[in-house]
Amino acid sequence: MSLSRLAEKLITKAHDGNDLSRKEIVELLSLPAKYSSDLFAAADKVRKEQVGDEIFLRGIIEFSNYCERNCLYCGLRKSNSKLSRYRMVEDEIIATAQEVKKSRVPTVVLQSGEDSFYDTETVCRLIERICTETDLIITLSLGERSYDDFKAFQQAGANRYLLKHETADKDIYHYLRPGCKWEDRLQCLRWLKELGFETGTGNMVGLPGQTLETLANDLLVMKLLNADMLGIGPFIAHPGTPLAGIDNDDLDQVLRVIAAARLITRNTNIPATTALATLHPQGRLQALQAGANVVMPDFTPDIYKNRYDIYPGRKDVGSAQDIINKLEIDFQSIGRFINYSAGYRQTKYH
Repeated sequence: MSLSRLAEKLITKAHDGNDLSRKEIVELLSLPAKYSSDLFAAADKVRKEQVGDEIFLRGIIEFSNYCERNCLYCGLRKSNSKLSRYRMVEDEIIATAQEVKKSRVPTVVLQSGEDSFYDTETVCRLIERICTETDLIITLSLGERSYDDFKAFQQAGANRYLLKHETADKDIYHYLRPGCKWEDRLQCLRWLKELGFETGTGNMVGLPGQTLETLANDLLVMKLLNADMLGIGPFIAHPGTPLAGIDNDDLDQVLRVIAAARLITRNTNIPATTALATLHPQGRLQALQAGANVVMPDFTPDIYKNRYDIYPGRKDVGSAQDIINKLEIDFQSIGRFINYSAGYRQTKYH
């Protein structure tokens, strides 16, 4: 079979919603660059059919940059002694959630390093106050917790939880995250689904040692988990970490994985991450044209924003409302618009 015929066959099969084997996913991801536009167009069409032209917003509050993990690539790693650490107090977090509410963004994402300073009781109190004082949809991104913690968070009023599996290659995972177990990560994701959270996972593209087979396995993990949200972004090593200096500028490969995720999972919510803008000024817009449908503006107060230093070159600067106003113009340029509703995964909740 000619390469052009193979490309057409694979993209058509994926577009039509037929299951792809691991081998076929690898073939899809390995097509020459000249076929990328066809892949992106197919994913964009499925995005339009499944979730429409709306772009949903989630307002992030990065409330602590302390972390008890020592991941080899992340600027928040506990061994990074050069990082100026901070923890927002409860009233600061609530006041920032009020700013999210004022901006009409319906969902707040409470995100931090894995910081047990915020124990179960504290997190539950925050959730209850946000529910009572703002009525926002609450997404948590706090890392691995126990089943009982997850259950308590849900009972307090949390709706969603983000926990990237990072990579489906256990050896790479254990290397990148010393002391962590891939199986524990997957168990947390299963618990979240079991408890009824709208559950997000995702991976990094461009990891050292990663292969197309690994990326195919990542996509199959997302599908098997029936994840509702998929965070897919580039691997970017912080200069203050052991993996500093490893370059990754392959935006096309990240976009291919986003497009494949849309084709394989159909109606999931897929963010166009801010990390994409570090690879290309239009990286986020390109992701929105390759299957993504969510953007997450950063509401973290300016005194803390630059200190949540996960990776270098973060692009969202200025007030959250200014960022949203600019996003709205950008979205209009590609024929898309903001929907200020909750944006749950459609077939599951409607």
